[in-house]
Order: sequence, then C-alpha cells, then structure tokens
Amino acid sequence: MASPWLPYADTTPVLSQPDDTEDEEGLQSKREGEGEGDVQTITGISTSHAVRIVGVLCFVNLLNYMDRFTVAGVLPDIEKFFDIDDSKSGLIQTVFICSYMVLAPIFGYLGDRYNRKNLMCIGITFWSGVTLGSSFIPKKYFGLLLVTRGLVGVGEASYSTIAPTIIADLFVGTRRSRMLSIFYFAIPVGSGLGYIVASQVKTLTGDWHWALRVTPGLGLLAVLLLVVVVREPPRGAVETHSNVPLQYTSWITDLRALSGNRSFVLSTLGFTAVAFVTGSLALWAPAFLYRARLANGSLQPCPTEAVCSTSESLIFGIITCVTGVLGVGSGVEISRRLQRRNPRADPLVCAAGLLGSAPFLFLAVVCAQRSIVATYVFIFIGETLLSLNWAIVADILLYVVIPTRRSTAEAFQILLSHLLGDAGSPALIGLISDQIQRNRPPSLMSQFRSLEYALMTCAFVGVIGGGFFLATACFIQADRKRTELYAQGLLNEPPEGEDRIVVPQRGRSTKVPVSSVLI
Repeated sequence: MASPWLPYADTTPVLSQPDDTEDEEGLQSKREGEGEGDVQTITGISTSHAVRIVGVLCFVNLLNYMDRFTVAGVLPDIEKFFDIDDSKSGLIQTVFICSYMVLAPIFGYLGDRYNRKNLMCIGITFWSGVTLGSSFIPKKYFGLLLVTRGLVGVGEASYSTIAPTIIADLFVGTRRSRMLSIFYFAIPVGSGLGYIVASQVKTLTGDWHWALRVTPGLGLLAVLLLVVVVREPPRGAVETHSNVPLQYTSWITDLRALSGNRSFVLSTLGFTAVAFVTGSLALWAPAFLYRARLANGSLQPCPTEAVCSTSESLIFGIITCVTGVLGVGSGVEISRRLQRRNPRADPLVCAAGLLGSAPFLFLAVVCAQRSIVATYVFIFIGETLLSLNWAIVADILLYVVIPTRRSTAEAFQILLSHLLGDAGSPALIGLISDQIQRNRPPSLMSQFRSLEYALMTCAFVGVIGGGFFLATACFIQADRKRTELYAQGLLNEPPEGEDRIVVPQRGRSTKVPVSSVLI
C-alpha cells in the first residue's frame, strides 16, 4: 500500500521531453478550462472584476517601484546637498532594502492568515506619509533621511508579499501567468518612471526635493482604489475547486516545508542574483554614465551650488521601461511556447536570461569611456535579458508552494533575495569604489575608474545566478506535481510533530511518517 505522504519521484532528464508530455498538456488544458469556468462560482468575483483588481494591484506596484528609484534618479543632487561620498550614498538604498526584507516575513505571516486588502491599505498609507516627510529633511540631518527610507520599507513589505497571492487566488493556469506578467510589467516600467519623473520634476522645479513629493499623492489614490475595487478572494479555492477553508499549519512547520522545497530554494537563490545586479544598476548606473561623460570630456562638471541638469537618468529610465516591457513579455511567451516541448522551460528561460545578460553588462561597463552610445546599447540588451525572469520566478513560486504558504514563501523569497542581493549590493559597490579611489590621486578619471571596476562585479554574480536556475530545472517538475496533488486532496502532509522512520524507496533511503508504514 502506497503512503499518501511519499514524495513524488522525478526521473525525467533536464533537457529532454518526457514521453507523456502531450497527455499531460491535454489534461492540463482541460483542467485550466474547467478551472477558469468555475472561478466566478467559487470566488463570487466575475472575470471582469478580477481583471480590474489586477489593474489596481498593477498601479500600486508601479508606484512602489517609482518611489524606490526616484532617489536614484536624483542621486548626484542628494550627494551634493548632504555632502556625502559613495559609501554613504549606497546606504540610502541599503537601509530601505534591509527594512523591507526584515519586515517581509512578518507581513507574509499576516498575509496568510488575515485580511490582505486591509493590510495593504494600512501599509501604503504609512509609506506615502513617510515618503512625503523625507522630502523636508534639512541638509544637516542625513541620518534622518536614512531613517525615513528605512520606514518606507514598512509600506512596501505590506504590499509586495501579499499582492501576488491575491492574483493567484483569482486565476488559474495560463491566465494566471498572463496576469502575473502584466503585474510584473510594473517593476521595470515603474523603475524607469522613477528615473524619468525624478529628473523631469527636478528640472521643472529647480529643486530635487519635489521629486520625492510625487508618489505620496498617488499613493493615497491607490489606497482609495484598493478600498473601492479590490475584494478578498478565498485562499486556494480556484485550485481546490471548493470553498472549504484550507488547513493551516504552524509558522515553524511552514518554514521547515519551504526549506525542503528544492525548487523554491534554488529559484530564490537565482532570483537573489537578479536582485543583486538590478539593485546595483538601479542606484549606480546613472551616476556611472554621468562620470563617464565627465571622464571623456563630453560634459563639464556643474557648479557646486547648482542643480545638475543631465540626461543620464532620463535616458536610463526610458531604457528600463522599454526593456522591462520587452523582457517580461518575451520571457512569459518564450516559456509558454517551450513548455509544450519541455516542462522545465521556466527555470531554463530564467537561466538563459541571466547567463546571456552577463557579457552584455560587462561590455557596457568597459565601453563607457570610449562610446556612451555603445554602452546604452549593451545596457539595453543586458536589461532585456535580465527582465525575462521577473514574472517567471513569481509563477514558479506559486505553482511549487501550496496556497496556505504562499505569502510566507513570497516573504522569505524577498528576505533572502534582498539580504544577499540588493540590500548590500549598492553599498558594496560604493564601498569597493571608495577603496579603489583611496589608492589613486583625486580626479574625475579616478572617480570613473573606481566605479567602473566596482560595477564589473555584477556580470560575475549573474553567471552564478544562472547556475542556480539550471539546478532548479532538475527538481521543478516533481515539486510542481506534488503541489498539484496536494491542492486536489490526493496528497496529505504528515501531522505536526509525528515521528518519522527511514525506509528504502527505489534504492534510496526516504523518511516517511510512522503511521504510513504497515507492519
């Protein structure tokens, strides 16, 4: 008698098509068609209303990333206003990310158990108020700016861990993937708009402080839309095809299960590399391009007290927007088409994106002094390949983690990817740059060279991340199947605290619950 707790075995070669792929595709398409037809009955939310909910969540996500990168868009002015060096500049983003990643598990726990709409409304209201307050800090209180940027992480943690799980509870199958891709368009587009809005508002007003006062007003509009439009769908109902409440386990049990989920852990490590690279480029790319023009003589330094009027933030913002739309859309479409031939397409596309972006980002750095145009071209290609990952990684998490653990999984993916990724990468790049400058006489060229060498780190981190996604491909099919069986009630988890013994399974030792073994 087979135990309901035995793990699902995965023996398919990584780059080959299993014999029953076509059968599985037919069954999957049939399940998706039936599931989408039942969504309105199960959730009580019509398809058109669900699309409107996704639209509101996309708007909030857009504001989220606009606010995050507004600071990067006016970084040279902030450095001049507060009279700080590269190391302290890197702390602005690092403090925010540290707060964000520490608070994410708390909101993940709350998001799996309490009303998600209310949590988002509270967090976004707080975030908008703190962001507005940060624009009035005097130049003598740089430490207070760091505190406010840290508090902004409270609002963003309350939203980022919860919103994708609401989308997961509104749609199934390929429609869910499409909605997630629309949702994650907001990351690169919002990031690019952050640069664009910051540079243009600064130019129009002659004061960089006004750049920080745009998103708070839009944040209050977002709260109003959340209250009016968004409804809370039942967790996991579209997958279990039932309104019966799912059984929750303790937080420790959730963490133990997630740590044993190989696809979740490895894809999170791969996404950590994405976060490291994007975090470094987000803060330092405009400043690096500005220094490159100073070093080659195509731009003269602006006076000490004047507001620097440059085009780097605007151009980089436009590139980020366009490459985000191309990359996210292409990643989802390529993965969808490859799924017909290889069920491991998702992590393989992510790996190809990271490995492919590394050489172009390296060339963008080393060519900056000779040709700014070539640098922009290489950044465009590198960021497009890097953006292939965003929606796919989110989809992987949702189909390898059971519904009652998804907010917690989102939270710990945020925690780990930011802890080892963009929490430290901006400060690390700034620290490396300052260390290199100390061994050189002060000059515009030394400032450029030090940041150039520091940014080369991103290419090597990208290669490591690609390796993690290749490893994910080895386990993705088994973990996905296990989650599907759980959602259908065909696979149960052992009761908490039950002892396990080791029994052989297909030539390997496997731990199973005592109660599953007949003596």
